[in-house]
Amino acid sequence: MFEHLRDLEIHYEEVMAGLSDPLVTADQNRFRAMMKEQADLQPLVEAYRAYTAAQRDIEDAKQLLASENDEDLRSLAKEELADAREREEALAGRLKVLLLPRDPNDDKNIVLEIRAGVGGDEAALFASELFRMYQHYADARHWKVEIDSLNENGIGGFKEVIATVSGKGAYSRLKYESGVHRVQRVPETESGGRIHTSTASVAVMPEAEEFDVEIDMNDVRIDVMRASGNGGQCVNTTDSAVRLTHIPTGIVIYSQTEKSQLQNKDKAFRLLRSKLYGMELARRQEEEARNRRSQIGTGDRSEKIRTYNFPQGRVTEHRIKLTLYKIDQVINGDLDEIIDSLIAADQAEKLSHMEEE
Repeated sequence: MFEHLRDLEIHYEEVMAGLSDPLVTADQNRFRAMMKEQADLQPLVEAYRAYTAAQRDIEDAKQLLASENDEDLRSLAKEELADAREREEALAGRLKVLLLPRDPNDDKNIVLEIRAGVGGDEAALFASELFRMYQHYADARHWKVEIDSLNENGIGGFKEVIATVSGKGAYSRLKYESGVHRVQRVPETESGGRIHTSTASVAVMPEAEEFDVEIDMNDVRIDVMRASGNGGQCVNTTDSAVRLTHIPTGIVIYSQTEKSQLQNKDKAFRLLRSKLYGMELARRQEEEARNRRSQIGTGDRSEKIRTYNFPQGRVTEHRIKLTLYKIDQVINGDLDEIIDSLIAADQAEKLSHMEEE
């Protein structure tokens, strides 16, 4: 492992030198590619350098203990040795995590789909709350959220919402949200005070580029129509809305949020590519999961992953048996503790799997 790390450090130094080369800076594509490589390597190289520094400190402390008779200096050397060994152990663990195979989709934007499940209007209201939860989380990370498609129920709930979330690391953080979310609470319409259980499903797909998915146009039926909207809403009077039907899979994409037919068509094809890419990704993950004891990862979209219990103020993340009593903060977008715990569990499982191999 450490020979590989030393090779990476040498390559990192070559990249850093290359970024100062006028021939590289003159070629914007090459310069951007090297900047990305530098950014990807930097955390690993910094951790490796800190690790080797800790090893040097261990050797220095050992030499001082072997040659020094002064008790005060020996006591100081023992403290330095213990501190350096602690740093070495922590950095060794960090290096193992940094060397795990990286998800190639982690830097991509995402397409987020939320659909109301069991529970009628209460499920639709819960779906709208989940969407706002992710909006708040995205705002805190300075990500952009753009609604692509929205089907409301008339009382503030969402039967379905599809949105694009754009920003650095969006997929790396939100990919763990795919699955069935469950809410337990007393609906406002419930006069008897009984607790109801409703669900909403969340799907998180990396936004696909054209080169990720090749679509055969013979497989797609394109229909254009007049955009529709809720009462009082300004609606287009031209045939600007676009519906795509992908015949082999039965996927239907409807886009009407843009003003022109061409823009809606572009957006619809972008969503279709992401849908198809997400399906292929799910197939690969299921295949990989069959060869592993467990999988935190992105989860099965039909799997119940989290429960929001309002009467108890409790959020339970079932995949890692994590319970938090801060439901108000979570539903307002404070998701980092849950997501960080999921990432840590996923990394630990992958490390364990790697060691077994």
